[in-house]
Amino acid sequence: MSHAAAPVSLPSIEFINNEATVQEFATAVTLLFEPAPPIVKHLYSKRPYPTYSALINETSALISNPDQYLTLEEQLDVINAHPRIGAAKANLSALSLIEQGYTAKYAAKKVNETATPSQDDEVTQATLKRLNQEYEDKYGFKFVVFVNGRPRNVIIPVMEDRIGNSTREQEMTTAMTDMVLIARDRLKKLGVA
Repeated sequence: MSHAAAPVSLPSIEFINNEATVQEFATAVTLLFEPAPPIVKHLYSKRPYPTYSALINETSALISNPDQYLTLEEQLDVINAHPRIGAAKANLSALSLIEQGYTAKYAAKKVNETATPSQDDEVTQATLKRLNQEYEDKYGFKFVVFVNGRPRNVIIPVMEDRIGNSTREQEMTTAMTDMVLIARDRLKKLGVA
């Protein structure tokens, strides 16, 4: 499934609070969190926010006690909204492209699906594909990690460790926690508070 290109800037928090339709709100939230309707629904109902940081804080509170706010299916929808590490470029948002090691030039244009990621090779791609499958077979959802610009080959031992030394509950918590870290990093990169 290919995600529609997200805007590369956020609308003002005033617009989000006072004028945005649910769809406009979802578009902004998707830039921070990928397309996660359960998060959008919750955040939209809790407006207004003094800042985007406060919106992310609300998400952090939501996922700190997910069983209180989200069904198991919704929790999995939120986690699975994130792209796989090593996913095809066509399936990544503009910010995910950069985070996963594609050049900013390609990320901005979202072109040339066959272009190879920077600092990546076929062995790394094949290993990531295999590890993604192992992880999903074991835990039942996608692997989520705050990549933070690290090369993909550095993520491989992280994936291997988490496949071998974690539980489903720990991985769900880690995935949701890392989603908030990703959102905070994206907000910082967008120059918004």
